[in-house]
Amino acid sequence: MIYIGADHRGFKLKECLKDYLGQLGYAFEDDGAFTLGVGDDYPDFALPVALKVAENPEGNRGVLVCGSGVGVDVAANKIDGVRSVLALSLEQVVASKREDDTNVLSLAADYTGEEDAKQIMATWLNTVFSKEEKHVRRLKKVSKIEEGRKQK
Repeated sequence: MIYIGADHRGFKLKECLKDYLGQLGYAFEDDGAFTLGVGDDYPDFALPVALKVAENPEGNRGVLVCGSGVGVDVAANKIDGVRSVLALSLEQVVASKREDDTNVLSLAADYTGEEDAKQIMATWLNTVFSKEEKHVRRLKKVSKIEEGRKQK
């Protein structure tokens, strides 16, 4: 399942991406914003998406949008099991998926046009983790960091 969310600055791009996900045949769930509300806050939309991805980090995916992309990316990465990438190019998003097995895509509505965002999202969804030993080893180290935080 793909979960998608955005604040007011990302609302228009999120709606465009939802249409595109439908055209591509992906099942998705919109976790808000459901209306354009200029007083909303990006963590209120990043958190539900990130928590749902964390329920099944290998199977679920998330797409988040805010103005800079940084806010939703930072918020999503606070959740154990989430590996969010703030992607601005196709090369970056491919590397994030192949090497870091990202499961949340964060986009910057202020800096990414609709066509570029659609291409970045489709590329991200279609790129698979390489499973190379060095990448698996590094992700295990990230998981240990998360485990260490839980023990404190």
